[in-house]
Amino acid sequence: VDLMEGSKRGSLLSYVVLFTMATLFLLETRAFFTKSLVANLALDRSDDPRIRLNFNITMLDLKCDWAVIDVVSVLGTDQNVTAHVTKWNIDSEGVRKAYKGRNRNQKDIDLYDETVIETLEELHANGEDAVELNMETLQFAKNENDFLFVDFYASWCSHCRDLAPTWEKLAELMVDAGEKLGKQHPEDYTDEDFEAAEKVELPVMIAKVDCVKNHELCNQQEDIRAYPTLRLFVDGERWSGGDYRGHRTVLEMVEWLYFVEEKQQTDENLRQLHVAHQAARERLTGENASDEEKKWQDQMVRNKKRLHHEWVQEEHPGCQIAGHLLLDRAPGNFHILARSKHHDLAPHLTNVSHMINELYVGDPTAKHWIKEGRSLVPPDITPKLSPLDGNVYKTLDLHESYHHYLKLISTKIDGMKVGSRELRSYQMLANSQLAYYQKDVTPEAKFSYDLSPISVSYSFRTRRWYDYFTSIFAIVGGLFTVFGMLDGILYSATKVATKRRR
Repeated sequence: VDLMEGSKRGSLLSYVVLFTMATLFLLETRAFFTKSLVANLALDRSDDPRIRLNFNITMLDLKCDWAVIDVVSVLGTDQNVTAHVTKWNIDSEGVRKAYKGRNRNQKDIDLYDETVIETLEELHANGEDAVELNMETLQFAKNENDFLFVDFYASWCSHCRDLAPTWEKLAELMVDAGEKLGKQHPEDYTDEDFEAAEKVELPVMIAKVDCVKNHELCNQQEDIRAYPTLRLFVDGERWSGGDYRGHRTVLEMVEWLYFVEEKQQTDENLRQLHVAHQAARERLTGENASDEEKKWQDQMVRNKKRLHHEWVQEEHPGCQIAGHLLLDRAPGNFHILARSKHHDLAPHLTNVSHMINELYVGDPTAKHWIKEGRSLVPPDITPKLSPLDGNVYKTLDLHESYHHYLKLISTKIDGMKVGSRELRSYQMLANSQLAYYQKDVTPEAKFSYDLSPISVSYSFRTRRWYDYFTSIFAIVGGLFTVFGMLDGILYSATKVATKRRR
């Protein structure tokens, strides 16, 4: 009878049971339709023989002409990368200039004129025509000549030694052409060489500077970083078209001088500047010549200390290098360094400071999907895919460079496929250290990588339908059981209390 009687206690418990049941039902239903991301660790069993490394790196003080990428693997692979790499010139203000081109093998040029058969000693038998200059005389030569063509060389440079007879022959040819010997020319010149030299009407002085003896002049004042550097000065200033980079033959260099002269003559402003320079040179031939000369030399002495620390921003362009590398699935490294087939670079002047715009390993489509949120991954994983992005590694002293050590962890995300092809990414644990080099070794920006034997896979897990219904039935039965027991306890306690009062 008691069980059939209504009570406030029973009504309250019934409402509590219904509310609890509805809440648990909603929570269980939401959990049934929710996918959970589960991480699993296993041995890396990937069958891909290569991995793809994508990069976009800006060299802050290295010309694109000299920037090359080498890849080294423990499997014995050692190659200069030529495919899938592009370069852009970066000016001193950090603005990207015109497309430089792909990283093809550096253009083959003639390093010297094979038609010059005389040795340097034989060419010097009747005197040196290529004038040897130093810090003081170079400035005088700039002031005294409309065109000054200078070979900045080093005595230890093999390319410089090969070029020396050709350079002396060029100087000899220009001197003879300047003296206007008439239609006949010496027998040791070809018709083409001499006719090309006669076309250059303005005086061209052929000179040379030994950078071993004049290291301050070459390194600080002229910013010479590779030997030989063939530089033209027009009206005392470095020619705006850049250093000579063509074939190092007498004919090619004379034709280039003729091209520069024609270009300068068509510019009316430069012709006026030439007259002004001529008037300034004539001042040194008057009564005050010795005073002017002394004043100029004193100024040069004062400038020596200033030149040692002077940084000319325009003379330090950069290079943005972008592309991808297909690397062996084994430990190895790739490095960006300065190298030229046609120059001997000065190691102590090589600056490989760099900024990493983007560096990651894996399929670019996978990276794009993760970035756009099309593939769900834990929030702490995304920064680990490219932890070096946006970092700048600047070296302040000579003979040093940053080395980067990368531990790669293969990462597979369930459902990330294009057709039947799975898209893989690699988490990256990075460590960067400053490395120091010997004085005769060229620094390089080095990236060493190693693959972890453990791979991480992320999969989505959902509940089975029978688990869901089992949970629903358990909730209904369990609540009735628990609250029935609770109601019985409260009823018994109330009945005992009532009897005691009586």
